[in-house]
Amino acid sequence: MFLTISTTGSAQRPATDLGHLLHKHPEKAQAFSTSYGTAHVLYPEADAERCTAALLLEVDAVALVRRRKGKGRGGAPDAALAQYVNDRPYAASSLLAVALGSVFSSAMRGVCTARPELPGTPRPLRIEVPALPARGGADLVRRLFEPLGWTVTAEPVPLDTEFPEWGDSRYIRLTLLAADLTLAEALRHLYVLLPVLDDAKHYWVSPDEVDKLLRVGDGWLAAHPERELITRRYLSHRWSLTRQANERLELVRLAEADDSEVEDLDNAVAQEAEADDEEKPTPLAVRRREAILGVLRASGAARVLDLGCGQGQLVQALLKDPAFTEIVGVDVSMRALTIASRRLKLDRMGERQASRVTLLQGSLAYTDKRLKGYDAAVLSEVIEHLDLPRLPALEYAVFGSARPRTVCVTTPNVEYNVRWDSLPAGHARHGDHRFEWTREEFRGWARTVAERHGYAVEFLPVGPDDPEVGPPTQMAVFRLGTPKEAKAA
Repeated sequence: MFLTISTTGSAQRPATDLGHLLHKHPEKAQAFSTSYGTAHVLYPEADAERCTAALLLEVDAVALVRRRKGKGRGGAPDAALAQYVNDRPYAASSLLAVALGSVFSSAMRGVCTARPELPGTPRPLRIEVPALPARGGADLVRRLFEPLGWTVTAEPVPLDTEFPEWGDSRYIRLTLLAADLTLAEALRHLYVLLPVLDDAKHYWVSPDEVDKLLRVGDGWLAAHPERELITRRYLSHRWSLTRQANERLELVRLAEADDSEVEDLDNAVAQEAEADDEEKPTPLAVRRREAILGVLRASGAARVLDLGCGQGQLVQALLKDPAFTEIVGVDVSMRALTIASRRLKLDRMGERQASRVTLLQGSLAYTDKRLKGYDAAVLSEVIEHLDLPRLPALEYAVFGSARPRTVCVTTPNVEYNVRWDSLPAGHARHGDHRFEWTREEFRGWARTVAERHGYAVEFLPVGPDDPEVGPPTQMAVFRLGTPKEAKAA
């Protein structure tokens, strides 16, 4: 069982950086024990212009039978002879995927302590698998890999070269080319899709496989056009697990939806409210960012947290003002952080400017010591994406643990939705909104939070303030240590 990973480079950016990313030295041949055999890592070529790492897995067929769990789908074949005579030692399968996850675990997580700038840098990649079982043929291989940014060459392997009339086998020779992917992304794609193409696993699929799939598929699986096929095959056709995975991935997809959908709605609200104005109305998303920047400047904040930063629009606006000396964007979605990094052009940013911004993956439902000690924090259009029972956890993580001096929270005002003719009655502005509050509900929540954690709170409108239904966006500004609550604007 064999797989190679190649990259190209130059004197300024040598291809041998691949060794740092994989945590395997190009000048050494290394062997690693696995439950089903021995994995060897070696480098057929390694210089500044081109570097290739090879993973060779020697499968112990006897150990595979002795350790197998389950039968049929999700386990080894049932027939006694087939347990010992099969393609497992030769064709890429879940065995190779597990070896990838074990031998290259740090690379798959995007961790490189010696060169921390390398994992997030896209690079040209070439991956070759000489024998890959593909139930669905070359067409399925392309449908799985091409949406992820790969150029795919899938050549069917004939049953017998001397007898071409016998036709092709179920195996293919696979070559993948990508110019703009990180190594971590590539390894995660392989980890999931190799067993999907084989449509079989060498171990019993338990419920914790759902968590593993969502973790490795973060940033790409939720929006994949073949998501249902991938989850069904990866979870060995276990219906209950497949349903659970797809339900959770659908929530992720909605949460990671491009901000363009929300901004289009905001623009429609602004245009309807100001249709009679001669000048083109300012989009509500822009007004919201301007209002947040105004609050942060008035507070004198220099070190700012953007909690739930999404694709980095606010971080980008903060970077334009030198008064903000340190800006930290935090989001649970690696896909959103990747898009934010590309939006900000972090890989091409000057050293001085880059030192001002940090992007962190993290959940706002848990305390995080990295978020302590900042002047201000922003939760812009974030709270409505959480289930109501999880709001107390976010409240404590931000106001009880991190405790920035100023906290700015914005959320939609559901009362204003009636002013938007294109929004059906009873519908939220975004498919992932778990709730949208009235002004009274939002102020009640904000005052309770402020009282519980020693903050004062002030309420400000964002967008046109309708005399009957209020503004489209409502904002609460929390200030730590003020003797009593500020009055509403």
